[in-house]
This record gives sequence, structure tokens and C-alpha cells, in this order.
Amino acid sequence: MRVLLADKDKAFCQGISFFLKSKKAIVDLVHSAEDAEEMARLYEYDAIISGLLFSDKSGTELLKRLRGSGINTPFIVLSAVSSVAKKIECFDLGADDYIIRPCDKNELVARLRAIVRRSRGYGQAIVNVGDMTLNLGTKVVKIGDKTLNLTGKEYALLELLALRKGMIVSKEQFLNHLYGGTDEEPEMKIIDVFLCRIRTKIKRLSGGKDYVQTVWGRGYILQEEK
Repeated sequence: MRVLLADKDKAFCQGISFFLKSKKAIVDLVHSAEDAEEMARLYEYDAIISGLLFSDKSGTELLKRLRGSGINTPFIVLSAVSSVAKKIECFDLGADDYIIRPCDKNELVARLRAIVRRSRGYGQAIVNVGDMTLNLGTKVVKIGDKTLNLTGKEYALLELLALRKGMIVSKEQFLNHLYGGTDEEPEMKIIDVFLCRIRTKIKRLSGGKDYVQTVWGRGYILQEEK
């Protein structure tokens, strides 16, 4: 899961970011509404978490501009402003949730995961593909009763495929999901390496089944074997 976290309070952002990363989320941090809008236009996020008070423009203006330009990424307001009027305004503009801070970080993560699941068409935290089960809540992948051991990046790629089950995910989307244009972004071929490792591990536990399939020239897709 890749999240854009926007708030002018850098110390607060760092704390939330650290906790989200401990839950295996990939987090991009920005501290202005303008930067948040630019990042949301450039990259595909599973969710945006934003405050309301920035030095350049308000969080409500950010939300209005994103929705007005057709960006429907799930948007969670995380703010100390607790007025009912402000909540109603945000929901009317297209917010998916409104959380008053300070808040319990575990509750934030639970609500974030629920919103992302619903946005992808999953009411529950479980994605099944044949005899493979991905628990988006616990981040555990099983094939039958055996646990599939994955590295952090391998899990992130498989989760992205699970959230887009039946849809083709391009190598560019994988690369942006993992690295998002940062200085550490490697060459495109690293995605093939990660996906090859994932497929090998799945086949080893599933008796040769290949749920991650190549769509030549377009990317990869997670689906049951035909």
C-alpha cells in the first residue's frame, strides 16, 4: 500500500510516517498543499492522508482541486479541527474519512486499510486466488495452510497485484509504487527480478501453480490459472 501523507507539521508527519512504514506501507511525505497536489497528479496512490492547515492553501482547497480534476484517490482528513461544519464540508467535497487528531495510530491504520479495500471492491481483508490467501490486514500470505515467506518489497508488489486482482499492472506502476521517483529508483528490470522471485516461491508451495502471469508488453496480472 502506497500512501501520500501531507501536513505542514513535519514532526507530526515523521511520527505518522514511521508508524505506517512499520505496518509495511510505502509513504511519501510533503508539507504543502501545492506539493501534495503535484504528487497526487504524478503518482498513483492507494490513499492520501492530509491535514487542513497549510501555509499555501487549505486542505479543503486541495481536496476540491483533486476531485475537480478527476483524481478519486481515497482521501482521509487527519486534523485537530473537530467542528461538525468542517467535517460536513470535507465529506461534501469528496473526503472518504475524517479523523480527529491526536488519534490512536492503530485505529488510523485500520481505517486506512478499510478505505483502501473498499475502494478496490473488497469489503473484507481477505483476497483469494485459487488456494492462495492474502490477508491485507495482517500482511500474511498463505497457500493452503503454508505461509509464503516474502521480503518487504516482494509483499508490496504482491499486495498491489491483489488490490488490482484481474487487472494488468505495468512495470512503471510497480516501480512508482515501490520507489516513486526517489533517488534510489533502480532500472525497470528490477521489477522482473522481484516478480520472478515471487512466482518461484508461489510455485514451490502450490505445486507449480502460477497465479502471477505475464502479459507480454503490458505487465503482470494476478488471477487463477486458466
